[in-house]
Amino acid sequence: MDVVKAVETYVTKLIATPSAMKVLLLDSHTVLVYNKKRDRMPHMKCVCFLQNNEDSLAALEAELSEPKYGEYYLYFSNILSKTAIERLAEVDEYEVVKEVQEYFADYAPLLPSLFSLNHTPTSSKPLYGSTPNTWDTKALEQAVQGLTAVLLSLKKKPIIRYERMSGMAKKLAVEVQHRIRAESSLFDFRLTQVAPLLLILDRRNDPVTPLLSQWTYQAMVHELLGIQNGRVDMKTVPDIRPELAEILLTTSTDPFFQAHYLATFGDLGSSLKNYVQSYQSRSMAHSPSSINSISDMKKFVEDYPEFRKLGGNVSKHVALVGELSRIVGRDKLLEIGEVEQGLATSAGADFRSVQAIVSEVGVAPWHKLRIVILYALRYQKTQTNNIASLINLLLENGVSREDAKLVYVFLNIAGADQRQDDLFSTESLLAKGRSALKGLKGVENVYTQHTPHLSQTLEHLFRGRLKETSYPFVESPGVNAGLQRPQDVVIFIIGGTTYEEARTIALFNQDPAASNSGVQAVAGTRLLLGGTCVHNSSSYLEMVRSAAMSFPSSVYEPPPESASNAPALNLNLGGVNVSLGGPGGTGVFRSSGEGVGVQADGIRDGVLSLFDKVKQGVDRIAIQ
Repeated sequence: MDVVKAVETYVTKLIATPSAMKVLLLDSHTVLVYNKKRDRMPHMKCVCFLQNNEDSLAALEAELSEPKYGEYYLYFSNILSKTAIERLAEVDEYEVVKEVQEYFADYAPLLPSLFSLNHTPTSSKPLYGSTPNTWDTKALEQAVQGLTAVLLSLKKKPIIRYERMSGMAKKLAVEVQHRIRAESSLFDFRLTQVAPLLLILDRRNDPVTPLLSQWTYQAMVHELLGIQNGRVDMKTVPDIRPELAEILLTTSTDPFFQAHYLATFGDLGSSLKNYVQSYQSRSMAHSPSSINSISDMKKFVEDYPEFRKLGGNVSKHVALVGELSRIVGRDKLLEIGEVEQGLATSAGADFRSVQAIVSEVGVAPWHKLRIVILYALRYQKTQTNNIASLINLLLENGVSREDAKLVYVFLNIAGADQRQDDLFSTESLLAKGRSALKGLKGVENVYTQHTPHLSQTLEHLFRGRLKETSYPFVESPGVNAGLQRPQDVVIFIIGGTTYEEARTIALFNQDPAASNSGVQAVAGTRLLLGGTCVHNSSSYLEMVRSAAMSFPSSVYEPPPESASNAPALNLNLGGVNVSLGGPGGTGVFRSSGEGVGVQADGIRDGVLSLFDKVKQGVDRIAIQ
């Protein structure tokens, strides 16, 4: 289930016909830039790759009514309705359309096992309707079309399961099932012993993963700089060279990135150092003093393009990793990350550690807000007085009332009462015991303790323990269907997925036994992850902020629990008793942070020292 290869196959076919010089015409969905000002060239043939939407069809109608090219070959990225075909036939008065095809590529393949619908919600393009459990109508249709395209491009006709507590997941599941039935001829694929599974999840069941700082290469780049359609904007990086102002960062075009995009921050430094040394040794081999014969000259000319390409790639990754290192130091992310990981795992985090981060002058308000939201999500039912104190502390340390409201918004739309699973494994003695045993196995370091909730869901799935009461089927495939272990699983997360979750899937696909997730799957099991978009913490918070504006005003009010020391934040609603109090419970605490602190200090010193050495080595090479 490689979505990159699936789309590459479509593109290869698309540009192969006709076998002559041609023009490629795209719309605003299939490419970000659409040039409407074009000269008339009747001797040229035009290949159009378009999404089946009203804007694209209207533009194509205008194009065909006054054709600029001699022949048109039309390819649509999804199912084309009979009505749309009739519209195009009516406007094709000059009979320039020679071919119409459906190539199901209505999604963005980011990795072989990761796809996105590229719908990062905004106020103008919302995901949610008037409540956190309802769809915006256009967003729902986009999700249905995107998922349909994924299934058709991979030739899969799945059974569908969804999270019971998510109205959006149920609605999407039902609509996709309806689309499969309506297009039964397209979904007439060879039957397998166990049908593929489409598992539809809701981001609100795990609001923690997209809020965390990231410590693996691809995830860090997206978190700190942002990856948009495989490109990273480096224009704001101090002293950046012009050719590195925007860089391409994809596993299919970059061997170093392909080898290390899943690597942790510490391992990345060692790998980059070796990469630089490899370039340095090849640089010596290509120096003028090493050319002593005609054969040396010939070898130099043959190898030079590859050598130049290697030099450019080394420069790119040195600049990129150097900027990541600079931001980590500037924003004190190592200190913040240690506390975040405690909040997100069974270790817990000391209230004073969170207080210290919020009170730290050098920490940006954005990071203070993230860490308080994490604390509130974890201790919503047990430490309500502390949550109220932290909100007050936010207001005293540079966080606006408008931003502080998001703490209540998260508790109301993704808090303990809205999640159907035990996100922090704190509710049962069995869960606590399991977490303790897992902790004994050790972790890579203090910054990568957290595993996404998706791992636990997949573990239950492959052990036949994913309850139908919690994850029902749209149409039950028969008795004991929940005990079957599917070989092909497509997971789709409404509200966006993350590169941390994508890493979990990629490692599992590489070697299920070594993925360290405890998942026992059938041999040959293949996983594919997708989402409405791929979030970093900034885009996730902005999505929630934007969505809350269309929700009932009660979303800004506190949950039913109350605490007398909570601040009133919703000034627009007048005097609101925004309190989060309640009987204090027994949370999972780290009684002493000394051991972890020593470990974290060692990691911090080692990582920063390593990056300094790499940068010094690159400066000495002075890549031209």
